[in-house]
Parts: sequence; C-alpha cells; structure tokens
Amino acid sequence: MERWNAQSLIGSLEWRYAVKKFDPIKRLSEVEWRALRQALVLTPSSYGLQPWRFLHVSNRDLLKKLTPASWNQNQVEDCSHFLVFCGLKTFGEDHINTFIKRVAEVRRQQPESLENYRKMMVKDLVVAGRSKMIEQWASNQIYIALGNLMTSAAALGIDTCPMEGIEPEKYDQILGLPDQGLKTIVACAVGFRSHDDKYAMALKVRFKETDVVKEV
Repeated sequence: MERWNAQSLIGSLEWRYAVKKFDPIKRLSEVEWRALRQALVLTPSSYGLQPWRFLHVSNRDLLKKLTPASWNQNQVEDCSHFLVFCGLKTFGEDHINTFIKRVAEVRRQQPESLENYRKMMVKDLVVAGRSKMIEQWASNQIYIALGNLMTSAAALGIDTCPMEGIEPEKYDQILGLPDQGLKTIVACAVGFRSHDDKYAMALKVRFKETDVVKEV
C-alpha cells in the first residue's frame, strides 16, 4: 500500500471547500468515478452492517425536479455527478442475516460459526440496546460515508458540496424511494469548481487546533 504523506493529506483538506458553483462542462473520468464508487463501498460502519444505499442521479429530468426540492441550488444540475445518500426505512434481523451470509461468503466461513456475532447484533440493534434509536444510529453511519467520499474526492483533486439544504420527503417522492424501502438522508454534488466561484479563494475558517483538540 502506498501511503499519503502528511503534507499531501493536509494540502488536500486545505484545498477542498463546499463548492457553490460547479463547471457544468467538466466531467469526472470513468476511472475517477469508479474510484469514488469504491470509496463509498469501502466506507466503515458500525458492526460492518452498511445500513445505506447510494443513488447516483444522472437522469436530467429527475435532476430538474430535484432542484426546487434543494432550495433551488444550482449545484444539483451543474455538477458532474449528483449523489443521494439513503437510509433503510426499516432495519431488522433480515438485514443482519444477509450481512452474515455475505461475511461467510467472502471469508469462506460457515454461517454457523458466526452465530454468536449475529445474536449480539440482533440483541443490540433489534431487541434491546440501541433498537429504540435505530434510525439515528443508521443516519450516523451514513454521515461517515459522506465524510469518506468528500475526503477521497479531495485526495483526487475532485470537488464536492455536501447538501443538507434539501427537502428529504420530496426527494423520496421524486425518486420513488418508498417503494424501494429507502429514505433520503443527505445529498452530495461532485465535480469540478467553476473558475469564477468566488468562494474558491476564501480563507478557510476553523477554530484554533488548541481549542478543539485536547490532550487528557
């Protein structure tokens, strides 16, 4: 594995910002898009359960319908790739069982050998433990995926704009998500900044490191 050096990592994070104006002509290459897809797939999640789906909306008619449901932000139609991060409307034992089968398949194990692991997840997420806050738990996982996408894109010199300024219920209806057992959590526009986006050169404002990172 080739490691990033510290300077490259910080440089990429300093370079990125939430793009307000994309270049509508410039598009991601197939290699770049495939890399970002894989970054989403490789996102870590609690127990490894991956309680999400990622929709790449490329249909222009759908994008036009999503724009008014996105506070008329032009990033929706001007970016190269527009992603909607979706959560599962119901999360239960079936999803855990499917995951266990996948673990057994990939790691060449017998599903029976994972029974204690399966029971632990069911107890925590379905029966007791965090079962009463399962929607919040799932949403938290999806934000990990969003952060992973944004950092991965920045490392490749690709711009993003995370978008919570949307109307999730309207997204759900436009995209037909209820019939798929999904619901909108957040969106992200991906592409390349326009040369005249005035925010591109704005200084990044963060609290001082000593204010937010504490040694104990």
